[in-house]
Amino acid sequence: MTETATAPLTGKALLAKVKELSTLPRRERAKQCGYYTVTKNNQVRVNLTDFYDALLSARGIPLSPEAPKDGRGREPTYRVSVHQNGQIVIGATYTKAMGLKPGDEFEIRLGYKHIHLIQLGESDKKLTSPDLDSDDESDEDLDEEE
Repeated sequence: MTETATAPLTGKALLAKVKELSTLPRRERAKQCGYYTVTKNNQVRVNLTDFYDALLSARGIPLSPEAPKDGRGREPTYRVSVHQNGQIVIGATYTKAMGLKPGDEFEIRLGYKHIHLIQLGESDKKLTSPDLDSDDESDEDLDEEE
């Protein structure tokens, strides 16, 4: 089993030490900063990867996001494509993020190069249900909006 001989430097202490040891080779710099392990055969192994990661972090350049990922699923892209049958499917990730439940209804509004989905509440469902008597008025309203 390998053991780390000293605690590796981080942050400003690491930057100061690297600047101080600027004349040494990179492996020796990493070793002097504590980025090495001693194997059971007493061989010293320099860990350059951790050294460079710590150096970048100390300079304010994070390599990985703050919160570790759990490794399951994919990240949402916030893009969809039209399927061959003409349908657009909105994934479960987006519906969960919006707190939608099965049966929720939307009004679809088409714009120039975009589609708006407006969620209908209980009162909205009654107002937007088509009435047979008001067909002529609704067509006139649409013409005025454009």
